[in-house]
Amino acid sequence: MQKLSLNRGVLAAALFLASCGNPPGSNEAKMTSYNGTESKADTADLFSVPQDQMAHVKISTVEKSNFPRVLRFTGSVAYNAFKTTPVFSPVGGPVQEILVTPGQVVKAGQALLTVSSPDYSTARSAFIKAKSVFALADKNYERAKDLYEHKAIAERDLQQAESDRAAAQADMVSSADALRAVGIKDPESVLKNSAVSSGATPVPAPVGGEITDRLVGPGQLLQAGATQCFTISDMSTVWVLMNVYQNDLAYVHNGDSVEITTDAYPGSFHGTVSYIAAALDPTTRTLQARIVTQNPGEKLKNNMYVTATVQAGAVKDALTVPDSSVLRDTENQTFVYVLQDQNKFARRLVSITEGGNGRTIITSGLKEGERVAGDGALFLQFKNSLQR
Repeated sequence: MQKLSLNRGVLAAALFLASCGNPPGSNEAKMTSYNGTESKADTADLFSVPQDQMAHVKISTVEKSNFPRVLRFTGSVAYNAFKTTPVFSPVGGPVQEILVTPGQVVKAGQALLTVSSPDYSTARSAFIKAKSVFALADKNYERAKDLYEHKAIAERDLQQAESDRAAAQADMVSSADALRAVGIKDPESVLKNSAVSSGATPVPAPVGGEITDRLVGPGQLLQAGATQCFTISDMSTVWVLMNVYQNDLAYVHNGDSVEITTDAYPGSFHGTVSYIAAALDPTTRTLQARIVTQNPGEKLKNNMYVTATVQAGAVKDALTVPDSSVLRDTENQTFVYVLQDQNKFARRLVSITEGGNGRTIITSGLKEGERVAGDGALFLQFKNSLQR
């Protein structure tokens, strides 16, 4: 359908040109072409345009000025590694229950899953036993102290009761530490909380944030300290990993302000360059720069493609032409039409870099003061193509 519309457009343009031309036999109606040698050893055909058709072409002058240097780079969104934490199970055993899902926001200490752990069961039993032994030893010590004050027992009996109490307390502290080692921050909770005291070990969130990945499932066997279960990230800020071309390295610095845009949302996000890699990627020949970017509404998602724009000072004495002057041929080469006489043009290859405010910077192929086709350059390209 698009090809059909294009063919109709070309036919209409051809009919328009035919209607605008002079009667057959007129010298002005004929396209006169000859070989002309241009600067930079660029050889092109000059062609003339009838005066009555020159109204379709706006002529602009190549200007020299100090022009803002705007650099645009491709990049992708990544989690802020300084605010991203992998969650590992401190105990081994099969997963009993998953308590959270990706995308859910959790608080530090919140249970993420439970594990049926023999390590936990052993530590729990030891703590309950030590707690009971200490309670009895403490009670015996208080009784012995009362009896000693009433001269009912010898001092050595009081000392023995005190020693038994101290030993029981040490065992209780040791068993409580064993529970903490398997992820139970409050050992007393195994006595108060039926869910915890049931033999299922909760794996708590070490930090608050959003669950970005769940890496285990129910029944999966976990290895203590080795199996990653979740990833938690604070999404209020993200990283944008920007690919900087080698010839632009001199214009990108730590601390530079960067504007981030994406096709997914209107407007832009703002970030700051925080790190520039020490070496180029040998495949892409680009250097990766890291941008810390504010993420209001958590709109920027991991692996999203973005464009990063850096304002990099000014290009002094830059030659510029209107954006409409710059065309591309079938080989993707950039060129302009240079006015050589009142109604004669030459096609000239040029090198460009990105500009702004409706103008393109020319790095080679033109001189200050030369006159080129602006609006209407596409008209010339079509007219020139009819003569080839």
